[in-house]
Amino acid sequence: MRCRDAKRWLGAQRDGDLAQPDAQALEEHLHNCAACRAFEQCQRRLDTMLVHTSTPRMHTSISTDHIMLAIQQQRRITQQLEDIRQQQQSRMERMRTVGAACAAIGFFTLSSIPLLLLAVTIIQTDLVVKILPLLTGVIDLFVILAQYITIGLTLVTRDNWLLSGVAFAVVVMMGMWLRLMRYPQEA
Repeated sequence: MRCRDAKRWLGAQRDGDLAQPDAQALEEHLHNCAACRAFEQCQRRLDTMLVHTSTPRMHTSISTDHIMLAIQQQRRITQQLEDIRQQQQSRMERMRTVGAACAAIGFFTLSSIPLLLLAVTIIQTDLVVKILPLLTGVIDLFVILAQYITIGLTLVTRDNWLLSGVAFAVVVMMGMWLRLMRYPQEA
């Protein structure tokens, strides 16, 4: 046996890939060849040094069943998030139609109140004349309330406090909206 083949077989023996008859032939060659014996001892020393200096291996205790279970759970959570998003979208669609109808009814009702008062004033003049003295207290109350609101707005709008407060509220609401309406991310 040549020394080159013996060195190749030593590497195979270290990896555990050497057949039994080849191992016996290698042992005979090592018994007869001092250079190959020195090479084998050098390889053993290197192996022991590498084993002692290498970082200890950490064996994981996670089985494939646990991994598959986690994947299934993640898929289930993703599906639930998708279902929730679809429910929110369908709810928003329903709210749009109901909201549009309510807004139209409210606008019609509020816009018809002045017309109703005008019609009552024109048609039932004597009724309006009788009701007007009774409403003077209510009218005075609305005038006083308007004065208080004007004073309050004057104090609040001085130095743009109202504008700053509204801007802050808008920023907070936009942040909350962006946080709530973002696309669900997978963990």
